[in-house]
Amino acid sequence: MPDFGGTETVAAPQSLTQATQEKLRQLVARIEKLEEEKKSIADDVKETYAEAKALGFDTKVLRQVVRIRKQDRQEREEQEMVRDLYLHALGEI
Repeated sequence: MPDFGGTETVAAPQSLTQATQEKLRQLVARIEKLEEEKKSIADDVKETYAEAKALGFDTKVLRQVVRIRKQDRQEREEQEMVRDLYLHALGEI
């Protein structure tokens, strides 16, 4: 278990040392800042998809393309082979 000012359990704020309390405040502030940045980035992504849609692109397919490009090529090819096998077994292709 992490050391929070020399105690095994954290029962009350006074059990934290001054330095530990400051470190905790810094960590919380960093997390809050990152959460704000994450929301801002998510809004930017949403706006970009809206722009793509306005230009006539299919955003469902665009999301698939982005997801596929994140994958390792070998992993993607293996998944495609299994998917094709399943579709063939179901008579879809």
